[in-house]
Parts: sequence; structure tokens; C-alpha cells
Amino acid sequence: MSRKTELIALLLADGVAFGAAFLLQFQAYLNGNGILFPLFVLNAYWIVLLAFSGMYRTFFAGSRFDEVASLLKMITVGILVLVFVFYVGAFQARVPRDAVLLYAGSVFVFTASGRLVIRSIQKALLVRGRGVRRALIVGWSDRVEQLYDDVARYPAAGLKVVGALRMNRVDEWEETAGHHGNFIPGTKQGDGVDVLTIVQPSRGTYTVEALPGLIDELGVQDVLIALGSEDHQALMRVLHLCDGKSVSLKLVPDFYTVLGGMARTEHMYGLPLIEVLPEPMPAWQQSTKRLIDVLVSAVVLLAGLPVWMLIALIVRCSSPGPVIYRQQRVGQHGRIFTIYKFRTMRDGAELLTGPVWAVEDDTRYIPVGRWLRKTRLDEVPQFWNVLKGDMSLVGPRPERPYFVERLAEEIPLYLRRHRVKPGITGWAQVKWKYDDSVEDVRQKVKYDLFYIENMSLRMDFQILLTTLRITFSGNGR
Repeated sequence: MSRKTELIALLLADGVAFGAAFLLQFQAYLNGNGILFPLFVLNAYWIVLLAFSGMYRTFFAGSRFDEVASLLKMITVGILVLVFVFYVGAFQARVPRDAVLLYAGSVFVFTASGRLVIRSIQKALLVRGRGVRRALIVGWSDRVEQLYDDVARYPAAGLKVVGALRMNRVDEWEETAGHHGNFIPGTKQGDGVDVLTIVQPSRGTYTVEALPGLIDELGVQDVLIALGSEDHQALMRVLHLCDGKSVSLKLVPDFYTVLGGMARTEHMYGLPLIEVLPEPMPAWQQSTKRLIDVLVSAVVLLAGLPVWMLIALIVRCSSPGPVIYRQQRVGQHGRIFTIYKFRTMRDGAELLTGPVWAVEDDTRYIPVGRWLRKTRLDEVPQFWNVLKGDMSLVGPRPERPYFVERLAEEIPLYLRRHRVKPGITGWAQVKWKYDDSVEDVRQKVKYDLFYIENMSLRMDFQILLTTLRITFSGNGR
């Protein structure tokens, strides 16, 4: 089942369930002409509540029992809110309490039933090979075969092994070109079941450095790591190579003590796996963060429109060239997007030099350019990037592809910054000066990784307030 089909099916099933529960309990207390509006409002209320709680995220081989338990918690919270509204607001004299209790039970039963039907269909499709996720195994030969057997034993887990990077075991892990792995493609055999053939491949050998390219070439969605608990450096190398790739990382359980708080244990149909670097924020906080991004960006762009037009006029009159500067940046999961800023340097400033960082006394600034940067007002057009969904208000600053390629080679874990959306401001921006060297970037990466590991709405508000203080004080750079 495709993601689009899944989402439409859930919305339809939930909409029917909420509508049926409402008509079953409340139609007797409302006149015939007044049913449609409260029906629409309650349906919208429940769908928004479930969306904020993450109930419309991709299910993929999850536990139906866990989903029903989560649904029960959210419906309980929703009903408590409705009870407050019913018995404090205008409905208190018209809706008996027993009707509200029956409504709560009906909402849960109808919604849970609809979702169980949809999830059961998804499970059946997974068993038949529909909608499975493409997986690549990385590890030593003795563990690759065992992990493949474990994956093949549980088709309902929804994983299809499309190949394996089988590394040669050595006494010491060294980052040299001499460390080769064998790439083993899946082959179709006999009964039409995909089987991994552990043989010397006709495609030749690969170094482990080929892992990022294989992920793209094979459309890999999950990387299953089959290393031993003593192979710390090998694991860190694999994690580094997967940085910036939109893949889920899962490994055998005996690495749990190595990764500490960076892992979450899963148990998929008897197949024990550990998910590395899970989502950094709960679903409801992610939804709230996005809502705040949209509301704040819209207010800033619309309320400050006269000021932004004045700044645009000043930029245009102070230097020939476009008012808005467009530049390619690397966003979440390595996706390239166009960022917008008020131009602070003369047009074509890098035609002769190529990509370079700005410095304190940069001669390329236009007359108002340094002031725009110190007050951070040059960043205002990026609120349009936030509205589009390319960026967030808070997150690691996006960098140009040219610098990303260089910095990823020099700074360990640099690409891990791409796990989340880039931001207009961030923890590194309020804690460290403007970067004009690799060492500055190295320090800021530490702050960015700290933010990703500890990100929350509370931390976002703290960063936004600090950014406002810097903006109004003119202490930026």
C-alpha cells in the first residue's frame, strides 16, 4: 500500500467513524437543521488531534495493539477536552453526560475497528511482497548470512534484502582502500521468492566507501548492520558513510551498550533489531513545530511588509543588481533547495574567487550590507523558505553544496546535521560567532549535534528569544 493510499484510507475510515459516532449519540439532541455544522467541527477536531499525535504517520509493519493503545490515550485526552467544552460552554443544558460517555466509547470502537481493518490489509500485502522496504545488509560474512535468514523468516516485517556489502574481517579496522567488501545482489530463484545468494559476485568487489553510492543505486530504505559488539570503529565508519542519506539504520542487538541513548529497540515479528538515531522529537512536537513555523512566518512576512519593501528599496538603490539573493543550499536528507536573502554584497561577488566565506571586513559588502547582517534582517526572505517547508525557524544553518562536500571530509559526523530541517537561526548561531574557517565550523557542528540530540519546543523558544535579543541589540555578525 503506497503512502498516499494509506493516508487517504485512514482519513476516510476515521471520518466515517467520527461521523457515525456523532450521529449515533447526538442527533436526538439537535434539530435536523443543526446537525451538519457540529458534525463537521467534531470531525475536524478529531482529525487535527490525531494528526498532531502522529497517528497519520507511516505505519509500516508496526504493532496493531500499540496503535490501538495510542489511539485510546489520544481519544481519552480528546474527550476530556470536549467534556470541559460541553459542561462549561453552551452545550451543557442540551447534551446529557451519559451521551458524552457513549460517544467516547463509540469513537474509540469505530475508529479502532476501521484502523484494524486497514492495518490487517497492509499486513496481508506485506506478506505478499507489496509495499516492502528495500534493505541492504552491511557486515562480516558470518553475520550477513545469519541476518539474511532472520529477515527472510519474517515476511510480515516488510523487509526485502536487495543486496549485502560483505566486509572482510581483519584484526584492526583501518580506513584504507585495501578494505574491500563483496556486493551480493539478490537473485530470483525457483518458486519466485527473492533469495540472497552468497557467492562471489560478477560485479566485482567494492570498498566500504561504496556504501553511499549503493544506497542511491539500489533505492535502499533500510541499512541492516551485522557487525560484532567489538567492532566499534567499523560501526562508526558505517554510520558516518550513511550520514546525509534518507535511510533507517538498524543493527543487531548486541550493539546497544555501544550507542547508549542514540538507539531504540524494535521487535518486528520475532526479528530483534535496534533502530539507530530515531526521530529526535515526538510526533506531536514535530506537528506543533511545523504549525508554529507556518504561523510565525506568515505573520512576519505580512505584518512587516512595509518594512521589507523599504529594505528592498534601499538595497536596490545602494547597489546595482537584484534585491533578493538566491543560492543553492543543502537541506534535510541532503535535498538541494534555493534559499532567499536580501542581497548584502555586490552583484557577482564570487565570479572571480569562487565560493568563499564572508569575513569581518569583507570588501564585497554593499553600503547597507554589513548592517543587514548584524541585525539579521538579511535573513527575512527565508521566512518564505519556512512557509514552503524547505526550512524551519530553528535548526542547523544550511550550507552550500560546495562547502558541504569539503566539510564532510574534514569534520566527523558533519552530515548528521541533515537529519532535521535547516533553520533561520539555531543553537550554534546563538552560541558561536559567524564562521570564517573550518575550525569555526567544527565548533558549530558540536552545537548543532547537541541541538539535534536534545531538540524540543522548549529549546526552540529559548533559541528564538536569544535570536530576538541579538537582532534588537545589533550584536550579530
